[in-house]
Amino acid sequence: MARPKSDDKRNALLLAAEQVFAERGLAAAPTSAISKQAGVAEGTLFTYFRTKDELVNALYRAIKLELADVLMSHFPRQGPVRDRLEYLWNAFVSWGVANPQRLNVLDQLSVADIVTEESKAVGYEPFAEIEALALYSIETQVLEAYPCEFIAATMKALAETTMGFMSAFPDEADRYRKVGFDVFWNGVARHSA
Repeated sequence: MARPKSDDKRNALLLAAEQVFAERGLAAAPTSAISKQAGVAEGTLFTYFRTKDELVNALYRAIKLELADVLMSHFPRQGPVRDRLEYLWNAFVSWGVANPQRLNVLDQLSVADIVTEESKAVGYEPFAEIEALALYSIETQVLEAYPCEFIAATMKALAETTMGFMSAFPDEADRYRKVGFDVFWNGVARHSA
């Protein structure tokens, strides 16, 4: 009779994959290095994940769902759009500063060809409410009529720049957090002429 799989081992393998991907990059990370980092035999990895692709997809989903929980669990569903976006901003930059390795790996996974459409859909679903808020804000002329994908990419790029400054200058982290959001907001908010 086969032994039951352990959540602890599965989680250790996911964490090891994250560490190895952060150090070596996705393409240069063999499963043997992931197994070694997790402290298990390589065959054990394949007990939990049939292929490296399956491991990559599981890690992508795990990170996206963790981030969704951080951003959406206390997301204010009412109130001014600016306040709601600032909440998301603050939650995201706090998570990114606290988890730079995980953010690095998420960036790699987000552009990896081996992440399936199904995994992308699972990773996107908890964030659909943010896209709906952006579309509503464009319709009601709170935000400029830029494509939602562009607004999201701009927010992510400015947030990652902000995270870099917050990490480099921890005594001024709150200042950079606020300045970063102000730059984002002033770039996407509709201003009366």
